[in-house]
Amino acid sequence: MNSVPQPAAIRYHQLNNLTASQIAAIRSIPGHDQAEVVPIQATRPASMFLDQDYYQREQKKVFRRLPLAITVSAMLIEPGSLLAHDDYGLPLLVVRGRDGKVRVLLNDGEHKLATQAGVARGEAFEALEKVQHLLLELPSKEAGGLIWAILNPNAKPDFSHLNDEVLADLDALELGQQYLYGHKTFEVASNWKQINEPFLEGYHVQRLHANSVGPLFADVPTVVTQMGDHIRQTSGKIEFAPGGLENERNIHKVITHAYMVFPNTVVITSPYYMSLMIIIPTAVGESRVNYHMLTLNPADNPKSQALYQTSYETVLGVFGNEDFKAAEWCQKGLQSGALDDIGKVYSGLECAIPMQYDTLDKYLAANDSASA
Repeated sequence: MNSVPQPAAIRYHQLNNLTASQIAAIRSIPGHDQAEVVPIQATRPASMFLDQDYYQREQKKVFRRLPLAITVSAMLIEPGSLLAHDDYGLPLLVVRGRDGKVRVLLNDGEHKLATQAGVARGEAFEALEKVQHLLLELPSKEAGGLIWAILNPNAKPDFSHLNDEVLADLDALELGQQYLYGHKTFEVASNWKQINEPFLEGYHVQRLHANSVGPLFADVPTVVTQMGDHIRQTSGKIEFAPGGLENERNIHKVITHAYMVFPNTVVITSPYYMSLMIIIPTAVGESRVNYHMLTLNPADNPKSQALYQTSYETVLGVFGNEDFKAAEWCQKGLQSGALDDIGKVYSGLECAIPMQYDTLDKYLAANDSASA
């Protein structure tokens, strides 16, 4: 008699699954009635979101020198997988070879292999291996569940910018072992930094998202941790209480982690999925956002399929119809000239935004020989 296959056990993250650094940050979240806002004085000129020369400096000193996220590992699971990618303005081909290693190739010239995303078929695998030798390879690294590349074929393969602490956090969240439920690209009429900003603070959540996810979050300060050039925010949700955290079956039900991996990669935890966004500047006032929804468990039964589909539709609506629209409104406001003399002003609930811009300033101020 054949046995009936049993569904795999549902996996969750508990407190003790996380890194010591993540646990310490969670332990330091005060109760909602004890959280205090520390005022700050921080402004930034409107020109940094509007000026073409500023944008070109960003491209030269940040986006052509630092390791950048190209895509999630879950987009290329099998050997022979390939993905064409030109969002950063360079025609790239990302391939997972026979040895399982990912390589990022400059897909240009007379040997251009692909112009659309796709997966290589088994019978074409030998041809793919041959083409890899004809295309220029960029420095690349697979780490923390993402594929990173330096968009300069002459650059040293230096990935120290992706420090051990932030990669350990991403590994603890198991980004490299999660399932890709869905992905979507958004074209946003806004400077890339304007799109980054909401993911560096929780101040906007109960206001911009009042009719969607706002009621799930407490309007209190987050615990902000700088990890080299990167920023982690740890927030207690509305049902968070400091006691009994080690007994929580699913720690993401009571806390939220939001990472800004400098310069343009966002990771946000949720109880049943994780959101990963790569925010790519395409012009001074235009950006492309590649959104990915990752799940710790596969959508292998009707209940999980329904849960993930509802979650996916909700998060696309929240980001697409609220966060990204707000970024476009802000960009229009800056373009109007109304803030030319004032600049953008940040509150104590937005302290991570000036921290991000201090890091950007560091790279823009570096001379060419130091940042090469």
